[in-house]
Amino acid sequence: MATQYPLILVDASGYLFRAYHALPKLTNSKGEATGALIGVLNMLRKLIDAHRPDYIGVIFDAAGKNFRNDLYPDYKAHRPPMPEDLREQIQPLQDIIRAMGLPLLVIPEVEADDVIGTLATQAAEQGIQTLISTGDKDMAQLVGERVTLVNTMTDTWLDPEGVREKFGVPPERIVDYLSLMGDSADNVPGVPKCGPKTAAKWIGEYGDLDGVITNAERIKGKVGENLRSVLDQLQLARQLTTIKRDVQLDLGPADLAPTPPDRETLRTWYARIESRRLLASLDDASETPEASDTPSPQDTDYDLVLTQASFDTWMSRLEGAELFAFDTETTALDYMVAELVGVSFAVEPGQAAYVPLAHRYLGVPDQLDRDAVLARLKPLLEDPNRLKVGQNLKYDMSVLARYDIRMRGVAHDTMLESYVLDSIGRHDMDTLAKKYLNRNTVHFEDIAGKGAKQITFDQIPLEPAGHYAAEDADVTLRLHQTLWPQLEATPSLAELYRDTEMPLVEILSRIERTGVRIDRDLLAQQSQELSQRIAALEAEAHEVAGRPFNMGSPKQIGAILFDEQGIKPIAKTPKGAPSTSEDVLEQLADQGHALPRLILQHRGLSKLKSTYTDKLPQMVNAETGRVHTSYHQAVAATGRLSSSDPNLQNIPIRTEEGRRIRHAFVAEPGHRLLAADYSQIELRIMAHLSGDERLLAAFSRGQDIHRATAAEILDLDPEQVTGEQRRSAKAVNFGLIYGMSAFGLAKQLGITRGAAQEYVDRYFQRYPGVKDFMERTRAKAHEDKYVETLFGRRLYLPEINHSNQSRRAAAERTAINAPMQGTAADIIKRAMIAVDDWIQRERPPARIIMQVHDELVLEIAEDAIEDSRQPIRAAMESAAQLAVPLIVDIGIGDNWEEAH
Repeated sequence: MATQYPLILVDASGYLFRAYHALPKLTNSKGEATGALIGVLNMLRKLIDAHRPDYIGVIFDAAGKNFRNDLYPDYKAHRPPMPEDLREQIQPLQDIIRAMGLPLLVIPEVEADDVIGTLATQAAEQGIQTLISTGDKDMAQLVGERVTLVNTMTDTWLDPEGVREKFGVPPERIVDYLSLMGDSADNVPGVPKCGPKTAAKWIGEYGDLDGVITNAERIKGKVGENLRSVLDQLQLARQLTTIKRDVQLDLGPADLAPTPPDRETLRTWYARIESRRLLASLDDASETPEASDTPSPQDTDYDLVLTQASFDTWMSRLEGAELFAFDTETTALDYMVAELVGVSFAVEPGQAAYVPLAHRYLGVPDQLDRDAVLARLKPLLEDPNRLKVGQNLKYDMSVLARYDIRMRGVAHDTMLESYVLDSIGRHDMDTLAKKYLNRNTVHFEDIAGKGAKQITFDQIPLEPAGHYAAEDADVTLRLHQTLWPQLEATPSLAELYRDTEMPLVEILSRIERTGVRIDRDLLAQQSQELSQRIAALEAEAHEVAGRPFNMGSPKQIGAILFDEQGIKPIAKTPKGAPSTSEDVLEQLADQGHALPRLILQHRGLSKLKSTYTDKLPQMVNAETGRVHTSYHQAVAATGRLSSSDPNLQNIPIRTEEGRRIRHAFVAEPGHRLLAADYSQIELRIMAHLSGDERLLAAFSRGQDIHRATAAEILDLDPEQVTGEQRRSAKAVNFGLIYGMSAFGLAKQLGITRGAAQEYVDRYFQRYPGVKDFMERTRAKAHEDKYVETLFGRRLYLPEINHSNQSRRAAAERTAINAPMQGTAADIIKRAMIAVDDWIQRERPPARIIMQVHDELVLEIAEDAIEDSRQPIRAAMESAAQLAVPLIVDIGIGDNWEEAH
């Protein structure tokens, strides 16, 4: 199954105990215990083989006590000591995991759960789908739209709906659920005789733990007496069962990339623990010709080109080839500063060469002159009739542009061939080589080292550098010869690849190199203003409090709020003090108390300053004075573009302070910014795909679709619809697209689940075509195991027929959402191509500088701005022919916020 989880977090301590109790007590010939160790290693290997994550963290509990023991000295006091034959397996297991190249974390004073909770929360905030492998029910509280649990021993999967199905409460109420039941294994106090059904029932009736406490007198019988007898312990239970999500770590999710294994160390360990299966896994990986780290001599003929005669020979071969693979080696990943170190090419499978141009280390052999080689290559690389193939050629295009070479004739990109065939999973060359060629390539870390000791490519000796670079070109050519026939076999995919994805390569390279101008002075001013506002909030808070205090000190905040101001506490800490958690402060602010609101505002502005106004200026290129993001075509499963360094999709817009950041994205002098944004594109696509008569009519008449929806399901005239009713209709419109349940809608609107379900039912009564479309899509997805966009892009659904109901339901929700999201992605890509074609054809003083969500941003000379409106609008609105009009809203301004 192709992975849907770029990050996997492993509860290794849980693995260890489960393996110890489930497997035989094995020993080696020296009498050393090995059963649990071998069990964990096999479980890890199976997990990794099944999902092939980009990032993985293997997390163990640290020895000794943690902060929960400080809160409650009897925490886990009843647990028997760890068996000695289990304890002696921990260090060898950790040594082997490190040799496997897997990031291993052991953080003192917290539990593995807290480390996992912190990393999963950070990953979710960064949009990374995360799989937590654990058998611990406590971790159900971490489940969300981007966090899933799997118990590999039972093949039990838990997404948000799965948590509700299993426990009877949603993930955000799991802590309350556990607090009421307590945990005898961890010695966490709870309500005597309160089992899972009772805990779920109480939470369902009273909302949460606080509601249960408030209504304790209303609960009858012995269990009610038991509840009332332990009310003072429940806050402690909540503290003990709440997983921390803010552990101070030296690394984040993106730092958990696995590294190449240390095979010799692994061989030594596997021999010591006498595991023939693990030893055989090393032999399979290293001795199979098709899967070797270094291809056999019969398989390859790689040249290291150091003489003019050899280079001339290769130029003749390139000029005579119908298609050749091309790659560059550089000093950096940042295309704006990367220096060209060498080039490689392949003309036939196994026949490749590397031309070193700028290796710099003591004793390096003489290399050909870089300027002379590039001058010779330039006509070939710029010839549109000389066809090239590469892996992620956008990067090579951008690097060559720094040397005044406009690469043309780019016929194929293996990264995009793979992505269009099946968007789920990774599309880097090493992964594709293993997947499609059953070949382990030489990794960059194998020749450059890793971590702080990693050297740049220009420092790598020519022989290993030459083999690595030539192999890149060779494998790229082989991948193309494997992937392209598969694409051709499905004409709609081949057309999507040829007409949409490939033309975007050059366009995106040009947009990236153009960048967007940043007003660093304005950002500095905003940082200063934020500092002043933060200081003013602090002063105001001190005035409201009647004295100075540390706004980061819960103890001081509690003393002022509850002792000095007499505010009634909402919750208590485990030690009995009134809680000042963020949730508590928000509730107090909602009650009208001034000081909690000031503290929350202070925290929000401090985060905005550190994350955006202080950081963005550091990303400005010193040479251009502009920010240059990187757009990624082969990441989002739906076909959407993503961006990084900086992530333009995440520029905040929900608050006034956040929107002000867009003021710092400005036009060059003499120019203005034009922002062209599709209006409600996914709802229009829903109308087109569903064919619902009322939706089609509303869009065709140009109605406000949310007001029209409210009028339909409430049986009102549109002018009678209130703002609140329109907001509810908007939540339904967009919620249905994203698979929102009645429970989720109820939470968003602050209404009962029954009222939300009634709203959904009325919606489907008035828009039966939408319901029919959803049912048809589900049925077809179960049959085909994929869904398609309007333009033939496929999203495969490997779990659409899974035996696990929650996983199957998640796949069904994706099946409904993906055609709309994917079609919107296709349309904005087609729009970029159409607008760029207008620019290249008519040569107006205009250039695309950003693509964010459904919006294009252009920088246009002031005297051409008005003449540009209509061509841009026409290009974008004709990017697709739908049953309803595509509408583009255009704004113009000196900065992004003003134009948007």
